[in-house]
Amino acid sequence: MNDWPDGYGRGSSSAEPEGARSMRHVQRRPVPPQPQQQPRQQPRQADSGYGDSYDSGYNTGQVYGSPGRNRGGGDGGGNGGGVPPQQRRRPAPGDPDRPPPNWRKRITVGVLSLVVVLLVVSVSTYFWADGKLKREVDLGKVIERPGGGKGTNYLIVGSDSREGMSDEEKKKLHTGSAEGKRTDSMMILHDGDNGPTLISLPRDSNVEIPSYKGSDSGKTYPARGRWTKLNAAYAEDGPELLVRTVEHNTGLRIDHYVEIGFGGFAKIVDAIGGVELDIPKAFKDKKSGADFKAGKQTLDGEQSLAFVRTRYAFAGSDLDRTKNQQKFLAALASQTATPGTILNPFKLYPTMGAGLDTLIVDKDMSLWDLGQMFFAMKGVTGGGGTSMNMPISGTTGGNLNWDKAKVKLLVEELKEDKKVTVGDK
Repeated sequence: MNDWPDGYGRGSSSAEPEGARSMRHVQRRPVPPQPQQQPRQQPRQADSGYGDSYDSGYNTGQVYGSPGRNRGGGDGGGNGGGVPPQQRRRPAPGDPDRPPPNWRKRITVGVLSLVVVLLVVSVSTYFWADGKLKREVDLGKVIERPGGGKGTNYLIVGSDSREGMSDEEKKKLHTGSAEGKRTDSMMILHDGDNGPTLISLPRDSNVEIPSYKGSDSGKTYPARGRWTKLNAAYAEDGPELLVRTVEHNTGLRIDHYVEIGFGGFAKIVDAIGGVELDIPKAFKDKKSGADFKAGKQTLDGEQSLAFVRTRYAFAGSDLDRTKNQQKFLAALASQTATPGTILNPFKLYPTMGAGLDTLIVDKDMSLWDLGQMFFAMKGVTGGGGTSMNMPISGTTGGNLNWDKAKVKLLVEELKEDKKVTVGDK
């Protein structure tokens, strides 16, 4: 007895072979797309006799003919399911399938890279410049010092040092060929909360040379009641005695010492492209090489040195010269401390190199202190600053006597960091 249904198997009564008959189409329910999966490596099956390329679909648990699979191992979605990620085609620029660029990430990375570069350059520049400072003055050797006050006091000295200058440069700059070095200008710069104050100390000032300790010998020399020109203190025992003499005659403590020679001064001016100055009256001086017309003009290094050294062209002698020095140094600082110089490495490095090569400072002075002094100098003409000569009350043997009452009041105002009310007249 045949239990097979009609049309199936061996019991069919049809004369047509079973394989030639068409089967009724069965509508299958659509299978949801399967997530893309990496094909698993299956253990090699025993040869079924159909060849190694035949895949029945049973080994992976998938129904043969499922929309979620094809014979190539793809996922049926057209995105190369079996292709390794590194071999897939990347969308070209302009392709609608290409994701938009992440501009926020790009900008962030760019800004961080720029900050890192600037930081590295700034730190490198700082240590380069700091290493060029000549810390040769030891204020620890200065004895019997006055008490400190508010703010910071710098003693700024322009010397006639010709160190490192060739004979041709000495001739060009009209410096002469004298051995050693002397002070050509001296100023006290006070930097405090009430604005900077720049006070010129005429080199012909009549001062007392106090007791002091020799900078080289270490021997103490007692005071002898000797009165002489201020620049004689520097000539006698250098910067340490000069600081000791200024402190003794003013009662003001000097916190830092800065000295620059002729050659360095001229090179700084040339490095920044000259200094623009308005000269109110024409003058000449054969000794300094000065030959200026009245009016606004740009001075190069040679002309600038002649301008600040000229004294014999003025009736007021050293007092008029110190006013010119103040005017020029303020203009130099104002025109140097600009973004055009600080942010331009082609100006910044030559300017710093020219100045630092000939700059002499005290052992405790940092590059930061030097920068503070420089910007305080710039502020002298910035509206909140004051520039003046040390008050004078007459002369003795050609030397200028300080007005003791005014000097005392001036020093008290500086120590307390008050607004300066004392004039130089």
